[in-house]
Amino acid sequence: MNNIFSRHQILSLLGFVSVVFLGTHSSVVAQTTTITADDNPVPIPGSVATTSAAFVDNEAPIVANTSKQGVNNQIVPKQVAQADINPGRVTRGGSSYVGVAGNIGLGGGDSALGDGNFAVMSKIGLTRAISVRPAAVFGDNTAILIPVTYDFSVQSAEDPFTEPLPFAPYVGVGAALKTGDDSQIAFLVSGGVDIPLNRQFTATAAVNAAFFDQTDVGLLLGVGYNFQGF
Repeated sequence: MNNIFSRHQILSLLGFVSVVFLGTHSSVVAQTTTITADDNPVPIPGSVATTSAAFVDNEAPIVANTSKQGVNNQIVPKQVAQADINPGRVTRGGSSYVGVAGNIGLGGGDSALGDGNFAVMSKIGLTRAISVRPAAVFGDNTAILIPVTYDFSVQSAEDPFTEPLPFAPYVGVGAALKTGDDSQIAFLVSGGVDIPLNRQFTATAAVNAAFFDQTDVGLLLGVGYNFQGF
């Protein structure tokens, strides 16, 4: 009798344990399924996405567009044209040169510029249109001339698209220095024309007027040897 009762108790206990185990296992499976479903939400039509992944996906194109706008809106600095000064360069009037000349006095006589004398002269191109043309006229009261000139390039009136004519006029102003016992610095006006002879030589003719106590005027005729740069 006791054995039968014990068997019934054991069977009842095993049944209770089985029910408890099955119930616990079902809860664990349900919880696992719920968590998995929360990690991967299914989009519902008409709802607003609230996950960080959704925000990242939506914001990525905006960042890209902003970057493109930044590239397109870059401010490009304006370039200002500048005249490069390159001593000895070729100007539109021809090459720079240094040479010898003869001076014919046309008036005055306060310095060597107003008399017939030997001279050295030069042209040093600074920009495409600007030159400095130092010269020295030797004699009693030697005159040193330093005019800064504007060089022209003459085109044919019939066909402006042809090559420039084979001469280049220039005009300018500067300073004249008279040496000797009565040394003096005066205002100088100069004008002339350059005539290229070949690749190596240029002929030049210039009229110079120096306003000393007496205005000295001289005609300078010479030939220069062409060079380029220093």
